[in-house]
Amino acid sequence: MSAPGLTAVAGWDTALLDGAVSTLEAVGERLPPWRARVEAVARALDDAQCWSGPAGQQAARALGEVSAVVTAVTGALGSSLDRLWDTARQARTAQELAAQALAEAAALGVTLDAAGGVVTPAPSVPPEGASLEALAGHHAGMAEQAAAAVRVAGLAADALHAAAVAAAHAAGTGEPLAAVGGPAAGVPADFTGLSAAVALGGVWQPSCLPVAGTSPEAVAAWWAGLSEPARQFAVRAEPHLVGGLDGLPAWARDQANRLVLERTLEDPRNTGYAAARAAAAEIAVEEAAGRPVQLWLFDPWLERAAVAYGDLDTADDVALLVPGITNDVGTDLDDLGANAQAVSAAALDAAPAASVATVAWFGYRPPAGLGTVRAVTRGRAAEGGAALAGDLAGLAAARAADVVRPSDPRVAVLAHSYGTVVADEAGDQPGQLAADALVLLGSPGIEEYDVSGLEVPEVYDASSPFDPVSYLGWFGSSTWEESFGSTALPTDWHTLHTEYYSHWHPTLAAMGEVVAGTRQPG
Repeated sequence: MSAPGLTAVAGWDTALLDGAVSTLEAVGERLPPWRARVEAVARALDDAQCWSGPAGQQAARALGEVSAVVTAVTGALGSSLDRLWDTARQARTAQELAAQALAEAAALGVTLDAAGGVVTPAPSVPPEGASLEALAGHHAGMAEQAAAAVRVAGLAADALHAAAVAAAHAAGTGEPLAAVGGPAAGVPADFTGLSAAVALGGVWQPSCLPVAGTSPEAVAAWWAGLSEPARQFAVRAEPHLVGGLDGLPAWARDQANRLVLERTLEDPRNTGYAAARAAAAEIAVEEAAGRPVQLWLFDPWLERAAVAYGDLDTADDVALLVPGITNDVGTDLDDLGANAQAVSAAALDAAPAASVATVAWFGYRPPAGLGTVRAVTRGRAAEGGAALAGDLAGLAAARAADVVRPSDPRVAVLAHSYGTVVADEAGDQPGQLAADALVLLGSPGIEEYDVSGLEVPEVYDASSPFDPVSYLGWFGSSTWEESFGSTALPTDWHTLHTEYYSHWHPTLAAMGEVVAGTRQPG
């Protein structure tokens, strides 16, 4: 495409071009949600949830190929659209400048040729016998005419330059699509040919995993750009990395963590074997009952695990339960899981129409056994706080990046005892803590002077007269003090330190209201 003359540029219908590019962009925007639905069906087939056997496996593979093709086409179309928008923007600039140049030329009596050049007028001879004043006026007019010609010539040159740039962008719009059988390479005759072109272009190869320190938002964007085969490759090739990658959807982390779980269970001598048995037992009970369960985190080397009761990818309300000292994932995951399910039931009592997911979060190793003396320091809490803040940010990023149903669930953190110190440390991490509510249960003290330092809109406290831990103030301010600014949740006068989740006391129902968002902060 070559740049046309100035008059042709001035007559361009740029609104028509903008409309055409917008229509093509709308087509591109529909591809990712459609692809996500196809991928969900493929995962269901691959897990034999609705169709098992060779035919189901073949269908899953076929849908994986569809995902790879759509991913490639979407990426190529996006690159082409970037160039098309550049074309449209430059064309609009060229049309406006050309029209302005022609209008000013007509108003000033300056003649332009077809290519936009100024036609030099014949020199004007001053009249014979003109006075000095007349000569000065004559030459001033000639100077004004020359200046007008220069100005019009500049407008015309800018217009033709913008037109040339638009032409260059337009010429390159087909290059990205050529890699997947677009116009420059010839359109494949059928889907098989298109799939082969995509495979030859290297689209089947997944991108490298994000490096440590990559933001959850960037991780979510990276994941969204992978095809389903590339995602499954990453899950199977590096499950120990994918399973703890903040920013990925819970279903992907669950798949990866279950692979690590299976490998850990192969030998009782493996590090983290007790944690693996505990997690496997929780999963088995939930699946036998037909309830959704996800292994959101499993790190046998550091003996960390987080089991989600419900679907973290779709739940309206999410709660993370953070345990305190003397709790061990290998022996206490079932108890924390029972508490998580009790909270879920209380939340559903408060809001029956809502969907709820609760997490038994052993995302850090609480001081336990001989290490209990470490509870007098904040070392383990600092490690846990960083992990908690990362998991919350990852959940938010993954939910926001969902192309089918992007959402912002209500998230509550329920922290007990030393777990409140973990939550305190999480609030000290860079950025805003991605939680809507924080419940502090039997807290031994917070270093913040008041709730503003916790970075959470709603902060609640439950402290019983029969709970001496809440009166220690070991780590700072007592959370029940009026000056701290938290909202008190009801307790019985005889509630013990370990009984806040008990259905015999009123605190559990109140926590359910907090999780569901039906309890108004005071």
